[in-house]
Amino acid sequence: MIAVLAAQPGFATAPASHATDRKAVSHTRDRKVVAKPRPKAVPAEDVTEDPEPMRSEAASRMIAWVTAAHDNGPLPYVVIDKPTATLFLFNAKGDYQGQTPVLLGVGMGDDSTPGVGAKNLAEIGPAERTTPAGRFVAKFGKALGRQRVLWVDYTNSVALHAVITTHKSEHRVERLLSPTPDDNRISFGCINVGTSFYTKKLRPLLQRKGGVVYILPDTKSLDEVFPRVRLLPYLNSVASE
Repeated sequence: MIAVLAAQPGFATAPASHATDRKAVSHTRDRKVVAKPRPKAVPAEDVTEDPEPMRSEAASRMIAWVTAAHDNGPLPYVVIDKPTATLFLFNAKGDYQGQTPVLLGVGMGDDSTPGVGAKNLAEIGPAERTTPAGRFVAKFGKALGRQRVLWVDYTNSVALHAVITTHKSEHRVERLLSPTPDDNRISFGCINVGTSFYTKKLRPLLQRKGGVVYILPDTKSLDEVFPRVRLLPYLNSVASE
């Protein structure tokens, strides 16, 4: 049994039972959505991180707050900027480890529909296929077919894993490789990253103790989802004294 790290009050975390296959739901919310025709598929291993950090204002503010507040504690952390469909990876000390494009839920929104994690995939409507915003203490555990994934929000069946290429018509790798985030909404709510980044950087860093995953909103304001980010100017002034 994998121990679960305690989250701060008011923040979501995965339950201890996530280390074993679920009885109520044995899948991640990540399956087939019809996509427009795309060019010939590119191997998932060819999706690599961007060479230069290019952060949105919200992502820069969030990262600065985590660093100043040491909110991640002793754990590595991930910041997912939904508007730009980008993931930023940091070790426990806050050192930048890289960034990479991500695929997200097809539905725009920052909350999971109550009970969505207990539904069959066919019962989940497009508007319910959201990637929830918030702070999550994530741990690796088993999903469908005994595959190990990083459970971000276990209750709502949201995981972070390598890009799925089972359904070729979805063109997920091409979506990751495209120059804009406009076509990065395809999953049932799970977060997909390129296989190379996942296996060489993210998984080795988080597989032993897990990590903290901060998912930034795309419809709500940053301060609404993360109220304590408002303290950043105060934290910076204290640190400079």
